[in-house]
Amino acid sequence: MTAIPELHAGTPFDDLDDYLALGRVGGLALSADGRRLVVAQSTLDEKSTKYVTALWEIDPTGEFAARRLTRGRTGESNATFTSDGDLLFTSSRPTQDEDDLPDDLWRLPARGGEAVIVARRGGGITGVRAARCAPRFVVTTGVLGRSGESADDERVRAERKEKKVSAILHTGYPIRYWDHDLGPDVPHLLSAPLDALAENGQEPQLTDLTPMPGPALREADYALSDDGAFVVTSWTVPGPLASIRNILVRVDTETGARTVLVDDGDADLSDPVISPDGRHVVFTRESHATPDSAPRFTLHRYSFDTGTVTDVAPGWDRWATSVAWLSDGSGLLVTADDRGRAPIFLLRDGADPTPVTTDDSAYTDLQVAPDGSTVFALRASYAAPPHPVRIDITTGAVSLLKAPADLPELPGTLTEVETVAADGAAVRAWLAVPTGASAHAPVPLALWVHGGPLGSWNTWSWRWNPWLLVARGYAVLLPDPALSTGYGQAFVERGWGKWGKAPYTDLMSITDAAVALPEIDEKRTAAMGGSFGGYMANWIAGHTDRFKAIVTHASLWALDQFGPTTDAAWYWQREMTPEMAVENSPHLYVADIVTPMLVIHGDKDFRVPIGDGLRLWFELLSESGLPADDDGVTDHRFLYFPDENHWILTPQNAKVWYQVVLSFLSEHVRGEDVALPEILGK
Repeated sequence: MTAIPELHAGTPFDDLDDYLALGRVGGLALSADGRRLVVAQSTLDEKSTKYVTALWEIDPTGEFAARRLTRGRTGESNATFTSDGDLLFTSSRPTQDEDDLPDDLWRLPARGGEAVIVARRGGGITGVRAARCAPRFVVTTGVLGRSGESADDERVRAERKEKKVSAILHTGYPIRYWDHDLGPDVPHLLSAPLDALAENGQEPQLTDLTPMPGPALREADYALSDDGAFVVTSWTVPGPLASIRNILVRVDTETGARTVLVDDGDADLSDPVISPDGRHVVFTRESHATPDSAPRFTLHRYSFDTGTVTDVAPGWDRWATSVAWLSDGSGLLVTADDRGRAPIFLLRDGADPTPVTTDDSAYTDLQVAPDGSTVFALRASYAAPPHPVRIDITTGAVSLLKAPADLPELPGTLTEVETVAADGAAVRAWLAVPTGASAHAPVPLALWVHGGPLGSWNTWSWRWNPWLLVARGYAVLLPDPALSTGYGQAFVERGWGKWGKAPYTDLMSITDAAVALPEIDEKRTAAMGGSFGGYMANWIAGHTDRFKAIVTHASLWALDQFGPTTDAAWYWQREMTPEMAVENSPHLYVADIVTPMLVIHGDKDFRVPIGDGLRLWFELLSESGLPADDDGVTDHRFLYFPDENHWILTPQNAKVWYQVVLSFLSEHVRGEDVALPEILGK
C-alpha cells in the first residue's frame, strides 16, 4: 500500500483531523443599539465526536478581539438580543442523572452576571424572536396532548418516555422532513413579556398564541414586530391529493387573534420580514411549478394600511435568498445568487436593484446598524469559510471583523472556467487547483456536481469541501449547469423536467473546457455528486465512460420509486410526471455503466430514502456493464451509514467518508492503492 502524497504540508486541509478541528462560524445577531454583535462558533468536543457551539461577542468596530460568552457542555444556539441589550439563547444543561434534556431559553444580562433560565417546556424551546423596541419575546415549542395545555403535554410526554412508546399516528401528509420524523408533538407559538424579569428572578408565564395549530407551524418562518405587538408567520394548509401549501398569517401577541394576510392558491409564501414601523411585511412568493414550468421566486410586500400586495422588484431575474429592512424603512437589503456569487443588493421603490457588494463572495445573516450606514454580515466563498464583516452601504467597502479564529490557509488557488453550451447558453464553474499544478506537472480532475437541483456552487461547504482533494493533488471543478440559480429564470427552465439533457450536456461541456487547460490531466478524471448531484453522477455513469471513477452520495436512482417515497412527494410530482421519470431515470441505463462506482447512503435519509441506494447497489452488481464476477468480486463499493441522514454530520463519520472517497479515487484515478481506515475493520 502507498500513502496519499502530502503535497502541500502546512495547511489544515492536509490532515483530516486538522480540518475537522477548524472552528465553524454561523449565525449573527446585532443588539438594537448596534453596540453588540454576537456570532456562534462550533468546535469539536474533547472526544472529537461532535461539534459544540458557543456564542462569541464580536467588536463591531473591528478593533478588539472576539470574546467568548458561553461555555455550556452541549452548546448554545438561537442567539437574539432583547430590547434592553440582554442576550437570549437556547441551551440544554444536562445533569448527572439525565444527559438528554430539551433546550431551555436562557438570558445573559448585558450588565454582567450569570445566565438564567427564562422559559422551559417539555418539548424544548426550538426557536426564539425578541422585539427590538419592547420587552417581549416569542418562542416555538412542540406540544403533546389533546388540550395543548402545558400540564397535558408534560403528562403525555412522561408516559411515552416511561413506557418507551415511540408510535406516531398520522392523519395527514407529510410524516417526515429531511432527517427527522414529524410528530407526535406539533409546534406552537408561545409569547411572554420580559418586564421586571431581572428584578424578581421569576420565569414569565408563557401564553400559547396558537393553542390548536395542528401541523400548520411545522417548518414555519416567523417574524416578530419591533414593538412586540404581533407575529407574522407562514402557515401550512392542506391541499388536495396529499399536497400542502403555505399562506401568511398575523398573530396578535396579547390575544392570540389570528388573521390571514395573504392566501395565494398558486404559490407558497414564506420568509416574512416586518418593516421597522410595523406597517409592511416583505415575503417570498414561490410559484407552484408545473411539469413544463419551473417555480419562480419573487419578493412581495403586504401593506397593513391598505391590505394590498405589490411586487417589490418586478422584472428582476434573480431569486432573493434573504431580506433585511433599512433602519428607516426606506428600502431593503437583499441577497441573491448571482453568477456563482451571492452579493448584497439595495432595493428601493421604483428603482432597479443595485449591488452593494461586488466581490466574489456570498453574504448571509444581514444585520443593519441603527444609523443605517452599515450592515454586518457573514461573508464566505470557496476561498474562505464564513466570517463576520462590516459593509458600508453607500460605498460597498467591506471590513473584516475579528472572529474567534483566523481564516485557514488554502493549499491552492481558485479560478473560473467558462464555456458556451450547444444551445448558446454560457456555462461557468469555479476551479480549485493545487499549488504547483502546471503543464509540466498536470493534475487529475474531480468534477463535483451540486445538489438541489435549484442551487449554486457559490459559497463554502464543510461537507463537500474541495480543498481536501486539492491538498492531495486533485483539481476540483465546481460547475453551475442548467437548473442552477443565479443566472436567470431561463437558465433554470433549460433543465426543468429534462434533468438528463441540458444539465448533463452542460456538465460535459464545462468538463471539456477544464481538461483543455494545460495544468489538468484529461486522462485522469472522476465525477462526484450528492443528492441531485448524486443523480447526475448516476446519469453520467450510464451515458459516458470518460471518467475513471464515480462517487454518488444520497443519490436518486429510480425516479418512479423516488417520487412517492421522498418526504415531500407532492413537491416533486409537480415536475416529475411518469413521462419525465421514464425519460430521465438513471436506473434505465444501468447496463451501460462500465465505470467503478462508490455508492454512499445514510439510512436516516428521508429526502432520498435508503431504498434508492439499496436498489442502485443491487442493480450495479447484477445488471450493470461492470457486474460482480462469478466469485462475487466487484470494483464497485457501498459505504453505508446506519445512523446518518442526507448529510454525514458526525465528525468521525465525516472523516471516514473522506478517507473512503480518497482511497477509491486513488485506486481508480491514480492507479495507487491507499489503505482504508482500520476503523472500518477492513
